[in-house]
Amino acid sequence: MSTVSSVVQNTPASEFEAVIGLEVHVQIRTRSKMFTRVAAGYGAPPNSLVDPVVLGLPGALPVMNKEAIDKIVLTGLMLGCEIAPECKWDRKNYFYPDSPKNYQISQYDRPICVGGSVEIELPGPSRNVMGAHRSVQLTRIHLEEDVGKLNHFVYDSLVDLNRAGTPLMEIVTEPDMHDADEVFAFLTALRQALVAAGISDCDMEKGQLRCDANISVRPRGQAKLGTKVELKNLNSISGVRNGVEYEIKRQIAAVRRGESIVQETRRFDMEAGISTSMRTKEMAHDYRYFPDPDLMPVRIDAAWLERLRAQVPELMFDRQRRYMERWQLPYTITAVLVPDPALGAWFEEAVGERVERAQAIGNWIANDLLRELGATGQTLAECKIRPTHIAGLVEAVEGGAISSSIAREVFAEMFATGESAGAIIERKGLKQSTDTDELERWCAEAIAANPRSVADFKSGNEKAINAFKGSIMKASKGKANPRLVDEILRRLLSS
Repeated sequence: MSTVSSVVQNTPASEFEAVIGLEVHVQIRTRSKMFTRVAAGYGAPPNSLVDPVVLGLPGALPVMNKEAIDKIVLTGLMLGCEIAPECKWDRKNYFYPDSPKNYQISQYDRPICVGGSVEIELPGPSRNVMGAHRSVQLTRIHLEEDVGKLNHFVYDSLVDLNRAGTPLMEIVTEPDMHDADEVFAFLTALRQALVAAGISDCDMEKGQLRCDANISVRPRGQAKLGTKVELKNLNSISGVRNGVEYEIKRQIAAVRRGESIVQETRRFDMEAGISTSMRTKEMAHDYRYFPDPDLMPVRIDAAWLERLRAQVPELMFDRQRRYMERWQLPYTITAVLVPDPALGAWFEEAVGERVERAQAIGNWIANDLLRELGATGQTLAECKIRPTHIAGLVEAVEGGAISSSIAREVFAEMFATGESAGAIIERKGLKQSTDTDELERWCAEAIAANPRSVADFKSGNEKAINAFKGSIMKASKGKANPRLVDEILRRLLSS
């Protein structure tokens, strides 16, 4: 055994570092497929979304889908990529039943988007605390057509070509991640950005987002990369995390036993929680790429870029930083508001120009509104409460019209009926009592009924004053103004 091998075998597992790169395939949401007018979609009867171009019949010629090109350029601008002024199409040749042409139209050496990055948030010390942020570097984003799907049964495998030809964006990262949590954070942030921008629905169950992970390990501090293994059959974001975590442990254990890692493709078994070998890894030359003779190169000029640049949405973490800086919202509230752009816009409409009510509105949305939506199964669009209703409720509480406890009753009525807070308060007679004579009588009665608390308060126990408030609120049926009650109690107790 060599000295180097001996050193590696005796190195603790914690002294190894994983290096991970991802290849993420995302179906672009368009009405038609990439090179034909036939509809793109999910759930149609098998082999109903096909035509001569999809089937690769002789004489059928492809025509580019401009909407798909717009959306990949928009993605590149959103993620800080360099947009190529000209890109071309290549044929990636291989035989497989899901590819009726025996090649896939893709981009090899001249992709549309080069470089770029995705900002991620790593787990904080607790769920209520912001984690560390960093950017995962991208290598490229290119456009291609999707292939069909094989459906496996007990004795047969049937081909469904409905998916074939759907615009597919491949996002390739640098080997820039080092554990399963970073991979999970990357896919979560990427998916949120693409869904928010309307690029894709990214439903992994429908195959709209698929991910392969390239994983290698090396002694910590070593510059040279280890032999990489490609991991497939990762069908959910949590499944990707589980598969990567297992593969890292498997490779470290193998290296410490003195075994060599083979460059191969492995399948992750979600139920068993293990990976198994599928085949040795192909190299690019195995696909015999060559330029597609039926498609012209795409030239993207400055005017085209500027039109799309104007459509780039605010990214999630940028919006979160804006909320925290402009309105001093706590991390716990922003973490709920910003992942859904529609919810963030709803919140901003409720706040309007009143900066001082932002935190209260954020609390009502994050805690009460989302709780009721979840309990009833409603979407935000279906909800009867509008942003102005929440703003009115906060105004009523802060203006002293109702107490916080009465506000919850008003909110429940608002959610059920869609009435404004003011209308409900008026209809149900919920406005707080500010009649000082009546409040003073209730306070005096409470003091007379509780001499022990009087003595405690006078001896310096400030909290003893709360003992009187329950009976006062009961006598007023919750309508007594808490601020006035506190003032009157202190005056009577000190006199």
